[in-house]
Amino acid sequence: MKHIASFSGGKDSTASIILAHEHEEPLDLIIFSEVMFDKNISGELPEHIDFIKNKCIPKFESWGNEVKILRSDKTYLDCFFQTVEKPLRHAHNKGKNKGFPMAGHCNINRDCKSKPIHEFYKNMQDEVTQYVGIAIDEEKRLERIRISDVPKISLLEKYGYTEQMAFDLCKEYDLLSPIYDFAPRGGCWFCPNARDCELRHLRNNHRDLWNKLLELEKTPNLIGDKWNTLTKTSIATKEEQFRWEDAQLTVFDYLE
Repeated sequence: MKHIASFSGGKDSTASIILAHEHEEPLDLIIFSEVMFDKNISGELPEHIDFIKNKCIPKFESWGNEVKILRSDKTYLDCFFQTVEKPLRHAHNKGKNKGFPMAGHCNINRDCKSKPIHEFYKNMQDEVTQYVGIAIDEEKRLERIRISDVPKISLLEKYGYTEQMAFDLCKEYDLLSPIYDFAPRGGCWFCPNARDCELRHLRNNHRDLWNKLLELEKTPNLIGDKWNTLTKTSIATKEEQFRWEDAQLTVFDYLE
């Protein structure tokens, strides 16, 4: 039986690995699935992927844990520019590129993050128990792993850790991702579910990545032609919103 921890760099999965270390739980491997924007640019925010690769992984390895980074053969841009040949519905979409994914039904998560994890476990020769980062105050998520066909264990549940306690444990070990300085959650920097605080951080701190989204919206012949296809919200609209908000703040500063 192999014990494998799924790791994202978020507080819950990080706290699970810390608990495994503290309580000498069996842990044969830690896996991290990295979504890629293209062949060279990570889908993770630069400060988060730096935190994972240059802080977490060295720390875990110093504890004697093996870490494996998984990647799909597909990138975000591969999915974005995929041409629809035989649409099941809406025949007028034939020949168009898929474009931006639909919020809540993100094919990027399926094709670029979940798929390499599923393939990894499919190719395992040994029986596996998975450690998952789910806190005791996430009852609905805990219920789902209890009925899973694959053995899954929440060490946070086992040792009575809430989400806040997981946050505090990561902070104690200096293993809290910098994403928590500006957002309550992590995710790909192009995620259509991103909140304004996350988008603003991307715009203000990683303008090159922000500009890539602005440029993608200018691509012709797209099915999903706006960053959030569900709400019909574009990055161009967000750019205008943030520019206006910044201008208002500047005026208020001047009046003071």
